[in-house]
Amino acid sequence: MEFEFFIAKRYLRSRRRENFISVISMMSAIGVAIGVAALVFVLSMMNGFESEVRGRIIATAAHVTVYSYVNDGFADWEKLAAQIEALPDVVATAPHILYKTVIGSRDGNDGVFLKGIIPEYETNVSELAESIIAGRLDVGLTPDSLPGILLGRELASTMGVIIGDEVVLASLKSKKRTLVLQPKYKKCQVTGIFETGFYEYDANLAYISLASAQRLLNLDDLVTGLQVKVTNFYRSSEIASQIEDQLGDHFFAIDWTKRHKNLFSWMTLEKYGLSLVVGLIIAVAAFNIISSLIMLVLEKRKDIAILKSMGATRGQIMRIFVLKGTILGTAGALAGTLLGYLLCWLQETYNLVSIPGEFYFISSLPIEVRWWEFGIVALATILISFLSTLYPSRRAARLFPVDILRHG
Repeated sequence: MEFEFFIAKRYLRSRRRENFISVISMMSAIGVAIGVAALVFVLSMMNGFESEVRGRIIATAAHVTVYSYVNDGFADWEKLAAQIEALPDVVATAPHILYKTVIGSRDGNDGVFLKGIIPEYETNVSELAESIIAGRLDVGLTPDSLPGILLGRELASTMGVIIGDEVVLASLKSKKRTLVLQPKYKKCQVTGIFETGFYEYDANLAYISLASAQRLLNLDDLVTGLQVKVTNFYRSSEIASQIEDQLGDHFFAIDWTKRHKNLFSWMTLEKYGLSLVVGLIIAVAAFNIISSLIMLVLEKRKDIAILKSMGATRGQIMRIFVLKGTILGTAGALAGTLLGYLLCWLQETYNLVSIPGEFYFISSLPIEVRWWEFGIVALATILISFLSTLYPSRRAARLFPVDILRHG
């Protein structure tokens, strides 16, 4: 192999009459490097977006939520909580009521998901306290003897309310099954405004006390679900199955991955779609490697004839050109990987690419580097470069030295 590598290395150096071929070879390696850098940066960017969305969802919603198959909920939530907390992977539990209601103010009205909570339990399973940007986490009675309510930032803006303003909740839920709808109203006072950074929550979610929600929705002492925080949210689906086994057939558990399955499926599809599009840059660079090798074979026909006349085999001739193309591809892959990491580091450190905060839930482009993806991209690029050398290398190996030397 030393002989083949020596010749391949010599062919990488340009002589004056071969400058054009060397430029094409260099441009091929640069094209590979740009393609690899773009691909690993796009992958890191999509990883960052996925992590940001997942983090904001998990900070607001529980890892696992337990529901009942029977009626509108269940009353013995303390007993269920004790059973669930006995599992080794469960950290904490919290009861809640979640129903769609109507909220109104002097400036507007809208549909809203109303969530009844017990604050001291809720803070054990979510980061609601950390997301309060105005007011306080207080859903008890205010000095005006009105129940407190927490609104998302976008919802408060839609309603045109601030801390201390009054809003009205309306529910159509009744104990009796009837075609006659009799709304039940409850006046509340805004005690806090929260911002999760996730528009779906900030524009459609409001918190009141569990007791107030039970009275408004005619649920007596029922809760609609029991939220569960686990030690490792990546194992939430597995732990949800353990909870179902623990509680029996009357209950079922849904983890955060199932609740937001469509969102994460779309993000995964988008990630692979972008990767395929950007990966075409590498494919184009690989075609450039083929072109440069074919031109080199045509230029080096006499050299190949002389080498064969001196005893070089077809395999050795083929390996010379395979080595040259693979070296170009490997150099481009390594340079592109380093360039891609440099771009990721610059974005993480200096936030070079900013995003309008008023339209998106983040103010700068998020980055999450996964080294195994960098490795896969680099190895795949080297493999593509190797495969692109096979055709011109076989053409070079099949040349007959007699015909070349006879016809010049």
